[in-house]
Amino acid sequence: MCHCGAVGWALASRPARLTSCNCLACRRYAALWAYGTRESVTITAEADATIAYVHGDRTLAFHSCRVCGCTTHWAGLAPHDGEWRIAVNMRMADPAAFADIPVARFDGAVTWSYLD
Repeated sequence: MCHCGAVGWALASRPARLTSCNCLACRRYAALWAYGTRESVTITAEADATIAYVHGDRTLAFHSCRVCGCTTHWAGLAPHDGEWRIAVNMRMADPAAFADIPVARFDGAVTWSYLD
């Protein structure tokens, strides 16, 4: 849930790993992403509760709370391999909820591959 509580999310299952990406946007958001599909992630918010930011290759919309500014999730703007992808920012959760989940480092800045 974001700082003010206007935007929340729930995952259908516990993620096996989280991703820390070093692309221009993710570095600034300091996000830890847990991936899913629109069917496996529930976003709880009023229809106009987030502001969507689209940049670069225009394949993702990063959503931030209109009130407190926290980046809560991103959503794919087109299906990827037949699925509508979404990722939630685990930094919005209690740290104890994800402390034991491994974090993979993704090079979204240069090689577009996992570093570990």
